[in-house]
Amino acid sequence: MDWTLLPVLLAFGALVGFLAGLLGIGGGMALVPLLTILFTARDFPADHIVHMAVATATATMVFTAMSSVRAHQRKGAVLWQVVAALGPGVVLGSLIGPQVASALPTRPFAAIFGAFTWFAAWRIFIGSTQTADRQLPGKAGLFGVGAAIGTIASMVGAGGAFLVVPFLGRHNVKIRNAIGTSAALGLPIAAAATLGFIFAGLRQAGLPAWSVGYVYVPAMAAIVVASILAAPVGASAAHRWPAVKLRRAFAALLFTLGAYMFCKAVRG
Repeated sequence: MDWTLLPVLLAFGALVGFLAGLLGIGGGMALVPLLTILFTARDFPADHIVHMAVATATATMVFTAMSSVRAHQRKGAVLWQVVAALGPGVVLGSLIGPQVASALPTRPFAAIFGAFTWFAAWRIFIGSTQTADRQLPGKAGLFGVGAAIGTIASMVGAGGAFLVVPFLGRHNVKIRNAIGTSAALGLPIAAAATLGFIFAGLRQAGLPAWSVGYVYVPAMAAIVVASILAAPVGASAAHRWPAVKLRRAFAALLFTLGAYMFCKAVRG
């Protein structure tokens, strides 16, 4: 391992942990472009940089998701019957997504990530404007929705909240329960996607030392440690700073990082 990376990785982890505490997000979509910049600067194999960034960010979310689920469960916000209905599809999709991502060349994959980052940023910026006008579908429908959510979320290193919360909100689920249920689904998404990226990466040659599949273990470990320490600081700040300004500031960050990924797609 290149130990000169450690301060940068700790800084990334602190930023992600602070955002997690401040805004209640996993931070994966912000972390992927940052890791892409770092891995590019360190001359990691060009064909694998974005895949490694997504896989490593996803692996860190396993740990942040555990903490988030406990917090929402203590508040009684998790609808476990919905988690159970969406869960099988979510796991299947989260295993499939990394295999699809692995088959994509770096440039198209970077463009796809940039597009979803901008989509998430726009939704965060404008807030929720939808109306609840329907009931949740049956088990087969929820399985299909879960599979789609798992596939998309796992491909872009996200916990799925940008898809789950609007879906549940549109189906008469209160926002508090939608967020708590989304947090509970974030754990199987992250765990299954991490396994998927490990499996997909085992078939690739030329990955750097200390990698397990596409997951770069030193980066994952440093980011997890720093994020755990920084999350309480963000949570404390959340009670003092205006919510609308915070949401829009994070959206601006995602727009910027998404623009970098589009540049990566164009320039390679």
